Amino acid sequence: MIHRLTTLRGLLLAGACSGLLAAAPVAAQQAAAPAPLPPGSPLIGQPDNEGAKKLAPVAAPPLATAADKLPLDKLKTAPGFRLEVYASGMPNARTLREGDKGTVFVSSRLQDKVWAIVDKGGKREVKVVASGLYRPNGIVFHKGTLYIAELSQISKIDKIEDNLDNPPKPTVIYSDLPKDEAHGWKYLIVGPDEKLYFQVGAPCNICMPDDQHAQIRRIDLDGKNPEVVARGIRQIVGMDFDPVSKMLYWSENSRDWLSEDIPNDKLNRLSKVGLNYGYPFCHQGNVPDQEFGWGKKCSDFEHPIALLGPHAAALGMRFYTGKQFPAEFHDNIVLARHGSWNRSVKFGGDVVLIKLGKDRLPTDKWDVPGDKRTDIKPIVWGFLQNNSYVGRPVDVMQMKKDGSMLISDDWNGAVYRLSYGGKQTATMH
Repeated sequence: MIHRLTTLRGLLLAGACSGLLAAAPVAAQQAAAPAPLPPGSPLIGQPDNEGAKKLAPVAAPPLATAADKLPLDKLKTAPGFRLEVYASGMPNARTLREGDKGTVFVSSRLQDKVWAIVDKGGKREVKVVASGLYRPNGIVFHKGTLYIAELSQISKIDKIEDNLDNPPKPTVIYSDLPKDEAHGWKYLIVGPDEKLYFQVGAPCNICMPDDQHAQIRRIDLDGKNPEVVARGIRQIVGMDFDPVSKMLYWSENSRDWLSEDIPNDKLNRLSKVGLNYGYPFCHQGNVPDQEFGWGKKCSDFEHPIALLGPHAAALGMRFYTGKQFPAEFHDNIVLARHGSWNRSVKFGGDVVLIKLGKDRLPTDKWDVPGDKRTDIKPIVWGFLQNNSYVGRPVDVMQMKKDGSMLISDDWNGAVYRLSYGGKQTATMH
């Protein structure tokens, strides 16, 4: 009897073990399954090959670089130009705007703050003028008021330069915006028509956007009368109005994961309200999308006026109207290329001049791959060293008083001043 019980126990244990062994591969597979990517993740659509798996967005350092550690010794400028530190200590410094009294406002995409840089007696100080914000990337100053575009709302602070030491809380003027994280940060400008212009990016790398995304909108300065002025836009982080033609120009970031060399980022302009610039059907003006391009022709959409490099992350741009820089800059575009992540060999990480002709188009052809175009001229470079970043330029801004230019660097949390043949005018506090 004891023998039979022992045998039965052994059979039961053996069966249990065999069941556990059979279940082990399934459990191992379940444990190895990767967690699903959040909506809008830049890794969605990543090709299943070793080269692509090595690529991912380059995360910036969480803290601002100390002023004496900034990479000025690694950055190069075109002959006759001088680069110096204007201010530091602002993590993820992004958009630049200047007030009527010379205050320089600096936004952030990752921080909750907007800073003000003030010059007092030849020394500069940095102070927080707004906090508790969510992705306040877009800012613009107009007639004493600072406008702030967050992820899903636009607000304003009146008479900001009169209250830098005790600024009031922002007042929301427009909130009819989606809350998608992907390409949700805004860029904000005021047009000649006294309206606020901003983009609502695509909520993804590549997808069919709904009626609320992939567009440029404008609103009155009080937030009323919203209007869509252009569609087929993936993401914009740089816009300006041409002082000659009065047309709106912008830099646009094209899709990822199509290839390392295609598509290029684009320079566009708006000749009339209502144009469509092709996203998600066509890229760089001549490359149909492999998924959404079926049944479409690139000729159905507005073409870019220039290509700005493969995955260059073309961001802030301004028309230069000052007198300090050489004549070739006047009424032409200065553009910051943040630099790529969606390439094995990174591209960009510089500030360039784009020269336009009398027709307000770039002076050379743009549609020849690898063409060395004389219409795009490097002005500041060296942010990319040995395929790694030591800095990443974001926005550019012409100073009203002397025509020098400021350049923001979100990698180091700093702002640089670019001058031509001039001398340093102030030092950090």
